[in-house]
Amino acid sequence: MSIGKHKITEVVEQSLYEVRKNIYARSVKGLFSSWRIIFIFLTQILYYGLPWINWNGRQAVLFDLIQRKFYIFGIVLWPQDVIYLSALLILSAFSLFLFTTIAGRLFCGYACPQTVYSQIFMWIEHWVEGDRFARIRLDSLEWPWDIKKWRIKLSKHSLWLVISLLTGFTFIGFFTPIRELGKQFLELTLGPWQIFWFLFYSFATWGNAGFMREQVCKYMCPYARFQSVMVDQDTFVVTYDKLLGEPRGGRNKASDKLQLGLGNCVNCSICVQVCPTGIDIRDGLQYMCIGCGACIDACNQVMEKINYPQGLIRYTSERAMLNRESSNLILRNLTRPRVLIYSLLIVICSIIFIKTLTTRNPLRVDVMRDRGSLGRVVKGGQIIENVYRLQIMNVSEKAMTVSLQAVGLDNLKVLDSTGNGFNNLVIKPVSNLLIPIKITLENTNQAADIYPIHIRIVGIYPQNSSIYEETVINEKSSFIIPEF
Repeated sequence: MSIGKHKITEVVEQSLYEVRKNIYARSVKGLFSSWRIIFIFLTQILYYGLPWINWNGRQAVLFDLIQRKFYIFGIVLWPQDVIYLSALLILSAFSLFLFTTIAGRLFCGYACPQTVYSQIFMWIEHWVEGDRFARIRLDSLEWPWDIKKWRIKLSKHSLWLVISLLTGFTFIGFFTPIRELGKQFLELTLGPWQIFWFLFYSFATWGNAGFMREQVCKYMCPYARFQSVMVDQDTFVVTYDKLLGEPRGGRNKASDKLQLGLGNCVNCSICVQVCPTGIDIRDGLQYMCIGCGACIDACNQVMEKINYPQGLIRYTSERAMLNRESSNLILRNLTRPRVLIYSLLIVICSIIFIKTLTTRNPLRVDVMRDRGSLGRVVKGGQIIENVYRLQIMNVSEKAMTVSLQAVGLDNLKVLDSTGNGFNNLVIKPVSNLLIPIKITLENTNQAADIYPIHIRIVGIYPQNSSIYEETVINEKSSFIIPEF
């Protein structure tokens, strides 16, 4: 009895533990493979090319954490503009929800960095080691570690490392001006944090795309887990047509499938061999499926060779496959409530985002009272003086001339530390200025109290060579009249 229990426990333990098996994806050509190539090239052109584009004498896309400024072409975002970054994240989330509702994991299959770099590394692997069966033979115990095997493996990993290091260098180039970074890299003068992130991102690319691959999609990616709540019966996903394919079975080209009692699936398993995550789409939709369409291209090639109609595996919805719906009815399901709600939210958020971004004031002001000198009487009781600090930010890329006024009480004057007024204070483009100011009031025998005032900041900047634009900000503050 104890032996039986021991055996049962051993079986359970084995079933709960899954040893990773290497996936040797077979190369495939077709419509979806071509689209993947296009998207990979587009994403990599954007990633590697954006840091090298200049805009108004600076890097077009730069997230300068030291200066706390984000440059995105003609837009400059400061820490106070975090709302815009939040809006971008919200728009991205709604867009991801919309695309997933309509057509499943399109982002995963065509634009996700993990998928893109895994595919690039597999191209290199295929080029150096050969196609699927050549790689299986190379990794088998039948091939000893001789000079040829070492040469092939070292060549592959050397190319992987070149791509990884270039990726890590470009990643740092989004946070440090890439031309300066290149000079520091050649002169071996990189800072400790630059070295850390360069090596970390390079190692992550090499490890994730070269070794982990589908494990990231299966176990580390949260999107793979919650996609099921966004997919319904009308979502376009990679689908195996069981009604057309079953029962599956092998046969030669001249055989009559009806006499054999078989469906269109010849059980060649090529759809499994080309899958980058190693799943069998014939078992139904699985969370590991990234929607790349490789199995569709492979199956269509097999169907073409044996003169069967293509589309045994295709992009369609579960409802359309089961009910044999026409194309017009399938497209009509795209206007279902969930799609319309996501689309409406995206449109509303986009309008609000674009409007607030294009109409934002290029002048920003923060008023801070000097807590060490809230209110004092000077010049023998004739002048009441309050001290402040102003942080004036010019978020535009043009120099701005600023003047300051104080309103709320009669005869208020704004002076600098030397007693002069502020009439033509120049703020450089995309810069901020922290200045101490004094607001004075002639003693008019007003009662000691705290009086609300406004500091009025007027900025003038050139719109073009002959037209100047004015922007005004009124910041609330207070003026303290002490007892004396």
